[in-house]
Amino acid sequence: MKSLALQRSVTLAAFAAAGLMFSSAAMPQAKGPGTVARVNGVTVPQSRIDMLMKQQVQRGAPDTPDMRTRVRDELVSMEAVSQEAARRGFDKNADVLVQLELARQNILAQAYIADYLAKNPVSEAAMKAEYEKIRSAMGDREYRVRHILVKTEAEAKEIMAAIAARKTTFEKAAAERSEDAGSKGRGGELDWTPPANLVKPFADAMVKLKKGQTAPAPVQSQFGWHIIRLDDERPLTAPPYDEVKQQLQQRFQQQAIEKAIAEVRAKAKIE
Repeated sequence: MKSLALQRSVTLAAFAAAGLMFSSAAMPQAKGPGTVARVNGVTVPQSRIDMLMKQQVQRGAPDTPDMRTRVRDELVSMEAVSQEAARRGFDKNADVLVQLELARQNILAQAYIADYLAKNPVSEAAMKAEYEKIRSAMGDREYRVRHILVKTEAEAKEIMAAIAARKTTFEKAAAERSEDAGSKGRGGELDWTPPANLVKPFADAMVKLKKGQTAPAPVQSQFGWHIIRLDDERPLTAPPYDEVKQQLQQRFQQQAIEKAIAEVRAKAKIE
């Protein structure tokens, strides 16, 4: 336990995030109503422990006497170190003052967002409707496809002619000449995907192909010119609603947060 104690962070944020375990002494006698300790005469209130324990429980940690003791010890350390920092004048340091103000703003902003989300909860009906919309857009098949992306139609036709004449292979041409850094190292191969995840001109051309077939002409999109080859296709089964419900909820919440921020900014006088 001593080695962990030596490694522990003096920041409560790090403690809360990592859930570090510290060596600890028994809980002292209360110093007064709502007080868990005094450090150089300064009170460490019970409310601080309660707040941190609430955060820990929200992260799945148990609310136990042992955990409360560890939180109390961290609070005592924080109080002692912050007092020493102030004694040395860090509370007047310009950089520290900026960080303190940013922390204050962040806490207030998070409190506002939390209240907004509580007052504008995501409904089950809205999430299910979005799920059905996405599932419908995905369709019932997914495709394994390769492509070579180049800047001009002329370059695409030249590569297609070289592949047809067996002067090179599709995979080699993709590795050497494709502008798509994400797929060129795999010979132009894309992951299994439904048409809805691809730009429309690409998807429209892809679904017309048979397995092993290359599109007869290059296809233009906003990214450039694509040479497309279909390697395989298979039925697509969408994941059950319960498996993606949390992701849908997070998406709706993110949209709500963006809306809340936009509303506040619209009312603010920004010069």
